Amino acid sequence: MKNHIVLAFRLTLVMLVVVGIYLVIVYGGSKILPTQGNAEIITHNGQKFYANIGQEFKSEKYFHGRPSSVNYNAAGSGGSNKGPSNEEYLETVQKRIDTLKLQNPEMENAKVPVELATASGSGLDPDISEEGALYQAKRIAKVRSLSEEQINNLIKNQTEKPFLGILGPSKVNVLKLNIALDQLK
Repeated sequence: MKNHIVLAFRLTLVMLVVVGIYLVIVYGGSKILPTQGNAEIITHNGQKFYANIGQEFKSEKYFHGRPSSVNYNAAGSGGSNKGPSNEEYLETVQKRIDTLKLQNPEMENAKVPVELATASGSGLDPDISEEGALYQAKRIAKVRSLSEEQINNLIKNQTEKPFLGILGPSKVNVLKLNIALDQLK
């Protein structure tokens, strides 16, 4: 019995050291990131927004982000847990595609980017692909009476390249894009 207690105590100490080292590495690694592991807060028109959390934009004069299965509630982050064989899920995705095609009739039969029709695992993804933003560019240009070239240049300027040029895809933060869109003359 005494041997088991000693072994359990040793294992506990080893695991505390391993977990402690892991936490130091993760914490230290977060400090080299642009936001140093903190939320990115943007103040616009006297309101504070978290750029790291998806925001809902319903107006046709704004770019729309990924759908959210948690109604953009950061306290309830999570996915729908419905897979591609679930009939209800397939109906939801088809409704989103139909809505996107109605909102963007200029795109006719262009393929709808996947992130505009499916929610992310957290339900709070703040980013879309450059293709997702370009899919909406004609609608935005028309509604705001701007040239499509202006909108495309704005998207290009707001596109974040992969971390270190190789890690992850290019992406566009929808909140930052819409704020820049409001500032466009």
